[in-house]
Amino acid sequence: MTATLDLWPIGNCQVSALVDRAGRFVWGCVPRVDGDPVFSSLLDAAPRAGEGAHGFWEIDLENCVRTRQHYLRNTPVLVTTHADADGNELEVVDFCPRYTGEGRVYRPVAFARIVRPLKGSPRIRVRLRPSRNWGAEQAPHTRGSNHIRYLVDEMVLRLTTTAPVGWIVDERRFRVEGALYFFLGPDETFAGDPRISIEAMRDRTIKEWRHWVRGLATPVEWQDAVIRAAIALKLCQHEETGAIVAALTTSIPEHANSGRNWDYRYCWIRDAYYTVQALNRLGALDVLEGYLAYLRNVVDSAKGGHIQPLYGVGGETRLEERIEPGLSGYRGMGPVRVGNQAYQQIQHDAYGQIILSNAQAFFDQRLYRMAGEEDFRALENIGEHAWKVHDKPDAGLWELRTRSSVHTYSVAMCWAACDRLSLIAQRLGLTARVDFWRRRADKIRKLIEKQAWREEAQHLSATLTGDDLDASLIQLLDLRFLPPDDVRFRSTLKAVEDGLRRGSHMLRYATEDDFGLPETAFNVCTFWLIEALHATGRLEDARTLFEEMLSRRTGAGLLSEDIDPQTGELWGNYPQTYSLVGTINCAVLLSKPWSTVR
Repeated sequence: MTATLDLWPIGNCQVSALVDRAGRFVWGCVPRVDGDPVFSSLLDAAPRAGEGAHGFWEIDLENCVRTRQHYLRNTPVLVTTHADADGNELEVVDFCPRYTGEGRVYRPVAFARIVRPLKGSPRIRVRLRPSRNWGAEQAPHTRGSNHIRYLVDEMVLRLTTTAPVGWIVDERRFRVEGALYFFLGPDETFAGDPRISIEAMRDRTIKEWRHWVRGLATPVEWQDAVIRAAIALKLCQHEETGAIVAALTTSIPEHANSGRNWDYRYCWIRDAYYTVQALNRLGALDVLEGYLAYLRNVVDSAKGGHIQPLYGVGGETRLEERIEPGLSGYRGMGPVRVGNQAYQQIQHDAYGQIILSNAQAFFDQRLYRMAGEEDFRALENIGEHAWKVHDKPDAGLWELRTRSSVHTYSVAMCWAACDRLSLIAQRLGLTARVDFWRRRADKIRKLIEKQAWREEAQHLSATLTGDDLDASLIQLLDLRFLPPDDVRFRSTLKAVEDGLRRGSHMLRYATEDDFGLPETAFNVCTFWLIEALHATGRLEDARTLFEEMLSRRTGAGLLSEDIDPQTGELWGNYPQTYSLVGTINCAVLLSKPWSTVR
């Protein structure tokens, strides 16, 4: 089944936009990913052709009968081709400029579109209707001789174009007899000829992205899937600060009318850890280095104190959650939430993920800035907190809002914090600290082995006090807490698979939470299962399940957070870093080696 949530991201690591199957910009925030959406119609159930509809940018071909889309190879530059009933055709090239020049990266708050007739004389209508105040109103505009200014919430945007400005303002149809250029960016005079400048921006943007992809250590199999996932992950990094957001969207529900609508446009310590882990496997060190700089600022700001589960892309600590009434929600399924109250939650796994993310910097000589003893001392403060809270209740990685437990995954992450600090100390030759952190890691290990194991059921429990199953138990393998041949891991894997697998998909858990029983599977949990199947020798099962997951991707080659196990329909925020991480990790793990094709 073709996924309804079929959107094509473009971006430049400062701003992004999601383009729907008709070639319309339907989601995009300025001046950064967590800003006010100027393209908001993804979360607005207003009729597409309604007079009051806004929050989109449409280049509409008259009597269109066919639309096709593809990315230019190894880039997020999107090409949409439209054909009408009379055989006229045109293409639209969409991108956000991004390239290196004069010692810095040019990544403006800007969106560029190039329209070219391919056959005949197609007739189009350009409707650019930015929204402001979270979809509450259409942004007012003023016009000049060759531009239109839109007064959105946090800045003024200027459309510079070679198309007739009056026809755009009036939304009048006109013939396209030559290439047309559109640049929606800051309210600044556009220097030079837009035709030459925008063509140059496109060429340099293509070159920049292809140069980045060229440095990836991709597996021989499933390269297209891996490259597309890697590009999307990079688009989820706010390059200015190094923060990595969990997704580009907010409030796409986990399943129909569920109320499970969350704002994912922030940096979760957990999600970012998994992202850099996956990109490290491809050698994308620039993302790691940017994120480590972000983390060092987070740690400094905490002053040795509590680490939040998530932060704003600028390191903001307060992300007050509110409901915006101006938008009715994805397919009318509100509410639309801005901010995320999870920033106030207690989630002990964050301490482990900070240390796990930093560990490579002590060993990898390719990095511009390798970590040293001063960095280790700062991380020891994080380790101290992991030790203090390792046996205390928290909200868990699934961020339960109304109850807490001592979650096995969180305790295991605290173990990983101490374990990796011991390894780092060994690397630095700090013998006393090696033993100090090893003793603590061993004590936490014994706690998990004693209190999480259920002898009668022969599996580990998701909590130290209950007898419940959770897909996160599979991650004990990735953390190196248990090896794949350990009978406890194998019996736990069997129990998790028996209890949570639904056909080709895995639930996070199958018990009621704050919103009742979950109805959709969590895509990254299926990828965790694939990794475990491979590690335990079920190689064909792993490959078959991986191919099934790849078949569920959107036309853009991406996945959202959740999937309906019955219909295959995608739900949840998009594109979701967890799901992209799973694509990369499993492809690297399952692919045959390059030596087989040499």
